Amino acid sequence: MTTSPLESAGLRPRVDKALSAFLGGQRAHLLEIDRALAEVADAVSAFVLGGGKRLRPAFAYWGFRGAGGVDSDEVVAAVSALELVQASALIHDDLMDRSDTRRGEPSVHRRFELLHRAEGWRGTATGFGDSAAVLLGDLAMVWSDQLLHTSGMGLADLARARPVFDRMRTEVTVGQYLDVHTQATGNTSPERAGKVARFKSAKYTVERPLLLGAALAGGGPEILTSYTAFGLPLGEAFQMRDDVLGVFGDPAQTGKPAGDDLREGKRTYLVACAFGALDEAGRDELDRSLGDPLLDDAGVERLRAMIRDCGALAATESRIDTLNGEALAALERAPIDGEARTVLRALADAAVRRSV
Repeated sequence: MTTSPLESAGLRPRVDKALSAFLGGQRAHLLEIDRALAEVADAVSAFVLGGGKRLRPAFAYWGFRGAGGVDSDEVVAAVSALELVQASALIHDDLMDRSDTRRGEPSVHRRFELLHRAEGWRGTATGFGDSAAVLLGDLAMVWSDQLLHTSGMGLADLARARPVFDRMRTEVTVGQYLDVHTQATGNTSPERAGKVARFKSAKYTVERPLLLGAALAGGGPEILTSYTAFGLPLGEAFQMRDDVLGVFGDPAQTGKPAGDDLREGKRTYLVACAFGALDEAGRDELDRSLGDPLLDDAGVERLRAMIRDCGALAATESRIDTLNGEALAALERAPIDGEARTVLRALADAAVRRSV
């Protein structure tokens, strides 16, 4: 049985251990403030430790190793901070999209909405759940900073990594705004879809984690350039795979309802391709149905068939293959050692060939 690249160097359980230890300490601190914060601590812990591929810490760790860094528990703790950035983004994303579930469990705003109803508290349950999700997402982002800086890495290492970490968090936040803006304006251009994909996901999933790892290791300009050449196209391919799964994925595997991206009105590269390929009647129907929260299963199937039959799915799959090829070619040219190259190649495959 082939070992997952996420398990190389025992990374995944080590990341989980670092996150568990950190969140345990944060829980103790919150309980010193007020016992009512137990639910906050438990919700963040459940969200962070209850699933996730740990892809971003893996890219950061092997970016570190590829740049000459030596394995340690301290660097594992440092790259684990990326999971808290991811938690913040997902908690807020679910709220903005009004998603009911994440990984098969109630999304954070729904969890606190259910708590409000169960306790019979005052005000609206929806308002309480929404407020809690905003605050927990913010808290996860604050904690990402704290985990990085209490990881035990040297001050010089952290000083090099800090600009990368800050820029990454800015990019993912403005990428989320561009996603919302694109939905609101109804922009259907592939260029806009590509920009949203780059900043909402591509850069902070692959490129910035690689650069963060390289910065922690003190990697030089040639390494940084190579990681960007590898990470950017791979990150875009990763996001396009996510877009395909958002329309065609199996809910039993993705943990989200079928066709959720269609009901949420996501203006992805896949959808942009469909708008470009359909005739006027098809574009009108897609435009009317996209973003309809009441779209039933039959409506989802109808839109899926339109997207598939007009060639948009095949075009997106072709684009994923092209981007992946560009990324792998850049990886082969990168001045890194054999083990890091081997694992990064396997991580690239895991990122674009996944079903969840």
